Amino acid sequence: MTAVSARDSGDAPNRPQAQRFIEVIRNVAGWRAGGIASLAGIAAALSMAPFYALPGLAVGFSALVLLIDGAGRRERPLRAAFFRGWCFGFGFFLLGLYWLGFAFLVQADSFAWMAPFAVLGMPAFLGIFTGAASAAAACFWRPGWSRALTLAACLAVTEYLRGHILTGLPWNLPGQAFAGLAAGGQTAAWYGAYGLSLIALLLATAPAATIDEVGARRWAGMFVAVLGTFALYGVGAVRLALSPVSTHQDVAVRIVQPNIPQREKIDWDLWWRNLDIHLNLSAAPPTASRNFVIWPENAAPSLNESVEAQAEIDKRLPPNSTLIYGTARRESDADGRDRYFNSIAVAPAGNGRQPTEYYDKHHLAPFGEYLPMQGLLRAVGLAQLAPYDDGFTKGAGPAVITTGGLSFAPLICFEAVFPNAVHPPTQRPDWIVTVTNDAWFGDTSGPRQHLDQARLRSIETGLPMARSANTGVSALIDPAGRYVARISLYEPGVINALLPKPLAPTLYSRFGNSFFWAMLILIIAASGFLGRRSAR
Repeated sequence: MTAVSARDSGDAPNRPQAQRFIEVIRNVAGWRAGGIASLAGIAAALSMAPFYALPGLAVGFSALVLLIDGAGRRERPLRAAFFRGWCFGFGFFLLGLYWLGFAFLVQADSFAWMAPFAVLGMPAFLGIFTGAASAAAACFWRPGWSRALTLAACLAVTEYLRGHILTGLPWNLPGQAFAGLAAGGQTAAWYGAYGLSLIALLLATAPAATIDEVGARRWAGMFVAVLGTFALYGVGAVRLALSPVSTHQDVAVRIVQPNIPQREKIDWDLWWRNLDIHLNLSAAPPTASRNFVIWPENAAPSLNESVEAQAEIDKRLPPNSTLIYGTARRESDADGRDRYFNSIAVAPAGNGRQPTEYYDKHHLAPFGEYLPMQGLLRAVGLAQLAPYDDGFTKGAGPAVITTGGLSFAPLICFEAVFPNAVHPPTQRPDWIVTVTNDAWFGDTSGPRQHLDQARLRSIETGLPMARSANTGVSALIDPAGRYVARISLYEPGVINALLPKPLAPTLYSRFGNSFFWAMLILIIAASGFLGRRSAR
């Protein structure tokens, strides 16, 4: 690792204030370096929902560049770089994922003691990825632009790994900072969320690339970051203007947000009352010749086992409507043991509203829906939040369901955060149906971040999405990522709208992450070229 030293502009007391501040960050050591790195991670996380403080992304990642500069001055530079990167990741995910702790407070008597382990343990684990990226970048550290490109590339690789290792958790990818506005996320239609994250990292590290230059050149990196961000939104605005969306004039969707508190939702004594809330919100006259009514995740557990409840649905819902709802369903295996699935059921009119299709969630949330390493963790007193001894059983994988003359890709909650996993590669549906229940996480950042990720799935695929969330945020999203309508968090309500038609297949839907990897190779090559130039 080659240390980067500032070019003095005279004696230390006469240096510009900004340069002295930069040197302080570079020279800080030990736990103070870790503290500054954690604050830098928190600053970067402020760029995400609900804050959308986009400059925080540049402040945070540019500070990480300076901290890795300083790691090169330590006795063990790679270890110092890893530690600073880990602390950065800890701060980033601490603010980004603090809301996980709220899920353990719903049944506080049983699970509250686990909340601190979730709130601190998850950032500590995910920080390993940023630590590894920082250490890897430090191995190839060179002055100037090279080091900024190197760090962006290494972080982009570990972000991809984070989305795939141990079932994956691609939550709050850097590119998600641009998803607060539809224009900011448009280029994901070309290279997906990982490609958008690579662009975000390049822009966020750019201000640090030229701080050792003199005169106007010192600000070149800042200008690149600002102009690049404006260009990203500008290109997005042009794409939106060139992407008018038409609707199916004979197909309407009715998205229901019942707003049932989680403690009441899991109370079996309130099962019929909760079902009645859904029915009251769904029972208005139809608005088109074909209608889809969508209820949220686990709207009515075991509904498929109640003939009486299905008859009530058939009586009160519009006769020309297809009900798509979330449910927990039971199935006996070959040994006669009950297995439980977190499912979406499709119940067309007629036949007593018996479901004709099921989709079983295949990307289960660890600790929420199943317990990893069950034998070991149960021995130390841990359990999953799902009310079944063995948790939920994993479904077969992404699917496409055809009903009412159209096909849709079903997604349940957590599944909407995974790029390039919305539907089987060879089956392109007409729309996406997402059902979720973010009531576990209260009025926090989590439900709002979840919505931004859902928006990116529509942009990536060019498909409209109907999203029903128990307590919000429910929305109808057009295939370019614009909100046709949405219901705010913790408000009961209904969205009635015609279903948008899909756009033509996007580059990302055709080629997946190919453009991301091509961009990454170009960035690595540019970093190597600039690094060799700076070494001469």
